[in-house]
Amino acid sequence: MSYTLPKIPLGDAVEIIVDWIDTYLGWLLDAISTILSILTDTFYAALIALPPIVMILLISALAWVIQNRTYLKKESQGEKRRLKFNLAILSCFGLFLVLDLQLWDEAMETLALVIISAFVALLIGIPLGILAAKHDIIEKPTRITLDFMQTMPSFVYLIPAVIFFGLGNVPGIIATVIFAMPPAIRLTNLGIRQIPKELNEVADAFGSTPRQKLFKVELPVALPTIMAGVNQCIMLALSMTVIASMIGAGGLGYQVLYGIQRVDIGAGFEAGLAIVIIAIILDRLTQELVPKSHFEKSQT
Repeated sequence: MSYTLPKIPLGDAVEIIVDWIDTYLGWLLDAISTILSILTDTFYAALIALPPIVMILLISALAWVIQNRTYLKKESQGEKRRLKFNLAILSCFGLFLVLDLQLWDEAMETLALVIISAFVALLIGIPLGILAAKHDIIEKPTRITLDFMQTMPSFVYLIPAVIFFGLGNVPGIIATVIFAMPPAIRLTNLGIRQIPKELNEVADAFGSTPRQKLFKVELPVALPTIMAGVNQCIMLALSMTVIASMIGAGGLGYQVLYGIQRVDIGAGFEAGLAIVIIAIILDRLTQELVPKSHFEKSQT
């Protein structure tokens, strides 16, 4: 005779929690949904307000400025200063290709979703990483939670987003924020904890307050590692666009999903290529925000 263990009522417990949140925190969910919807719509409208050619030139010019700010040669080395154009040319060529594929509006919608999602994830993740670095009592449960979040299949993040926010861009942003947040928390925590003790001792010797030490010593020294977390956060947010399209998020992810559903290989490939182009541009831009040697050091 087989013996069956009694089933733990996890599903019933989750339903009770969801009902409680919907009943008592519905106003907060509505407020979050409204704010994110306004931010996304406003940013998307700003991106498509200018003609595509003008926007391409502006993004290419921004890439040129960022790259040459970090790649100017030192005169003390006896070398002439050289201007770099490869990132600007890459941005210009890639975005012109997106425009030629008639995916410009979808690409701008995807860019708006990614930037808003990454901004919210960093707004939450970096302060949490600082708190985890300062307090071991916060770091230990945070580390366990991050392990859980990073091993959870990405599709699972769609479930609570749909339950609390329905369908559309807002639940896609919520799922993307949860999915992209862990690297920002981990690398901020790691960067601050790796600061040499001598620097903290010097700051304490000069009578620095905790806030002064944080903003003038710890964050500047940990910046390369924090920027690596920013880079990973943006890349994860972009990788989530296709998955988020399953719950109504628009942009290029929806075009990829449409190609899969209709077995339209050409449409799916073109949308996927546009996502790759945006990913490369964002990846290079975020890397260029910190000197290359520092960025590579933070990766090792």
